Amino acid sequence: MSQWEKLLARIRRHPKTVTFDELDILLQRAGFVRRQPRSGSSHYVYIKGNRILTVPKHSPYVKAVYVKQALKVLDEEGPES
Repeated sequence: MSQWEKLLARIRRHPKTVTFDELDILLQRAGFVRRQPRSGSSHYVYIKGNRILTVPKHSPYVKAVYVKQALKVLDEEGPES
C-alpha cells in the first residue's frame, strides 16, 4: 500500500481529524491545481477540468463537510485519476 493510499484510507476513517496540509496533499496528488486565496481570504480553490472545490483553511482541522465533499469528488473520478 502506497503512502497516498494510506493517507486516503486514514482520511476516510477519520474525516473530522484531517489537517489542511493532508487534504492539500491528497487533492494535488489526484491532479487538482490549487489556486491561492485572494488577499485576506482563507479559502483555497482546487480546480481539475470542470471540477471546482473550495476549501477554507481552518486550524487545527478542516471541517468534515469539506473533507467528505473532496472524498465524493475523488470517488466519482475513479482511482488515482
